[in-house]
Amino acid sequence: MVTAITLGVKISVDTSYQDEHSNPVNGHFMFAYRITIENLTEYAVQLKRRQWFIFDSNGTQRQVEGEGVVGEQPVIEPGESHAYVSACNLNTDMGSMKGNYLMQRIADHKDFIVDIPEFELIVPYRLN
Repeated sequence: MVTAITLGVKISVDTSYQDEHSNPVNGHFMFAYRITIENLTEYAVQLKRRQWFIFDSNGTQRQVEGEGVVGEQPVIEPGESHAYVSACNLNTDMGSMKGNYLMQRIADHKDFIVDIPEFELIVPYRLN
């Protein structure tokens, strides 16, 4: 698990290779990732947007951005957390992702950026 804290918001990422949804012969490797967002501040925050940078080990890079996460723009109260699961496909058996969330403090509508720490996506057989 990879974890980082930015401006009182803690992001934790756990990944898993999805063998049943992958097709290595055709260069299709599917990974799931679970993200937990913990609000360690004293004010409610809302996740407004996401931006991802996705890297394959062959040098291919992609950027994905959009509103919310998995169709939601969750409000996270102080001391609370929000978790979700999503997935990413790679053309190689290893790569990485990193990114950021645009968050907003509910009380004063002030926007701020929270970093999503870089995490590796590696098929299990590469770890041996």
